[in-house]
Amino acid sequence: MKKIYSVEEYIEEHPHFSEALTLLRDIINTTECIETIKWNAPVYTLNNKNVLGLSAFKNHFGIWFFNGVFLKDEHNLLVNAQENKTKALRQMRFKSISEIDKHIILAYVYEAIENQKLGKEIKPDRSKKTIVVSKELKDLFTKNKDLKNSFDTLSPYKQREYCDYIDSAKRKTTKQTRLEKITPMILQNVGLNDKYKNC
Repeated sequence: MKKIYSVEEYIEEHPHFSEALTLLRDIINTTECIETIKWNAPVYTLNNKNVLGLSAFKNHFGIWFFNGVFLKDEHNLLVNAQENKTKALRQMRFKSISEIDKHIILAYVYEAIENQKLGKEIKPDRSKKTIVVSKELKDLFTKNKDLKNSFDTLSPYKQREYCDYIDSAKRKTTKQTRLEKITPMILQNVGLNDKYKNC
């Protein structure tokens, strides 16, 4: 995927919705939110906290509200893109520029800003997820103390990524191949998917 460096570039990448995205951008930029690019898309922040973002797909475009679950949604415009998975994120979807009502959008944006100022957000609950280290990984730690020490310094999230990666392999040979792959990564104190998170 091409790296996006500006909102203008993002809009150019979606020519079928460029006029509509420009209109949404202009509406949002009348507020106190700061415009930036994160995850290759326009994101609008307040005090370095994500409030909302723009998105465009093949058949629709819209606004993501990072803590949209707290919005009153009086016009019933918000959808949960992944029911039972997404807790806080909500999306306002449009299929054409004619569906954009500046006053309604601003009402939602101002409410989202106010909620952010009030500190309304769902914090991920990581306490329930215990890290289960597979037998293969434990055996490797027994043979390689440096590896065990490096693993212990990783964040719980990164530890879990590695454990899940080994556990998800069905065949013994696949597990072995994966163990060989991750050993130097753990020793370098990098996460399994770090290289993808920086793009």
